[in-house]
Amino acid sequence: MFTEIAKLMDDGKPVCVTFQEGDIGEEYDLLYCEMITKARKGDIFLASSQSCPPGKYVLSTSEDKPDKYYLASGRYIDAETAQKATSALPRIKKKYDHIRIEPLSENNGEFDVIILYLKPEMAMRVVQALAYNDGERVSIDTFGAASICGDCTALAIEKGVGLSYGCKGSRKHSEYDDNEIPIGIDLENAKKIEKGLNNIPETRH
Repeated sequence: MFTEIAKLMDDGKPVCVTFQEGDIGEEYDLLYCEMITKARKGDIFLASSQSCPPGKYVLSTSEDKPDKYYLASGRYIDAETAQKATSALPRIKKKYDHIRIEPLSENNGEFDVIILYLKPEMAMRVVQALAYNDGERVSIDTFGAASICGDCTALAIEKGVGLSYGCKGSRKHSEYDDNEIPIGIDLENAKKIEKGLNNIPETRH
């Protein structure tokens, strides 16, 4: 399953993220986006926490809003703007005890979101494959903050697809390539994209 999606990435494997109840996972001194990168290379995590302040808020493991953190980092012009930006962050609404983060090759076919790092041409094919099914445009909703946790996870779960250009934190700490675009896709839309990729023409033919 998802064999065509698996072919889209030049480096590493797509990463499946599942928010699960039950056993408590481990606490990691890693950022969420770092765990995604490590899972891309083959690692598996059952994580109950991670160390990024905005990530804690987005993943709903903390109610502490990161507006002061953002303001201190120089990302926004003033406190009011930082607060406005924080209010715009998507958040995980699902109740869970831990997050299972694993390569697609280790997944059982059920996940909340799958995250890929794509060159622009492959990101285009994802959009085309989705449009194959319904002919509708794909809206890009992003603002350069909380990229992997927000755009590609929480927003993707909420809206089906979250295409991002990354953020300062994820590009700095998880070190994905400058030419890669992260994208998150929920299970339903991943199935549609897989179908589309099996049917749309090749880009250069």
